[in-house]
Amino acid sequence: MNPPSPTLRLHVAGADLTLDLSPRRLVVAGYTARDEAAVAAHIAELAAIGVPPPPSVPAFYELDPVLLTTDPVIEVAGETTSGEVEPVLIRHRGLYYLAVGSDHTDRALERADIAASKAACPKPISAQAIALGTDPCAADWERLTAACQVDDAPYQRGPAALLRHPAELLGRMSAGGAPADADLVLFCGTLPLLAGEFVPGTHWRLRLELAGGPTLSHAYETKRRSA
Repeated sequence: MNPPSPTLRLHVAGADLTLDLSPRRLVVAGYTARDEAAVAAHIAELAAIGVPPPPSVPAFYELDPVLLTTDPVIEVAGETTSGEVEPVLIRHRGLYYLAVGSDHTDRALERADIAASKAACPKPISAQAIALGTDPCAADWERLTAACQVDDAPYQRGPAALLRHPAELLGRMSAGGAPADADLVLFCGTLPLLAGEFVPGTHWRLRLELAGGPTLSHAYETKRRSA
């Protein structure tokens, strides 16, 4: 039997409500851009630097929920890790919530094994979430904006509308051996890098801005893990 997932405490924006999450599944979706031609071009660019193509488009990477954290500091093993801002869909007891997170990844390991590169790093998420109710479509996806800074420099910014809707991702992904309604954390994909290159920075700031609503944010720092 697998050990229980760690409990994450999240606060629901605009409500006197706290979520204590112990999700059964953590899934990171990749290659989720709506523009299929742009996805194909991106896969070709990555292949040119040695990153293998994904098993499917979109791709879904099942990871250990123990990687999830709201801590302001994460430990990484290598010098070539980097983050990227992502909308994060949470399913808890049949209800959906939206948070912001970072699919922090080991870029050196990524050239050999994408799944292993994602599993090599913690997955930071915001300690605040927005309630969507029973319908993951409740968020106005067309009016969400995501942004990321690394070491105080702009790194990513753009509309979430560039990405497939989380409801579509839910429909495409398998149950992964868990009940179809099991508690889940789903990273929904990311935006192009403003400079077109990964930056192995130290201080990361994430934002997910909702039109007419609250802004979700999270900041974290990376430290090298002791040998």
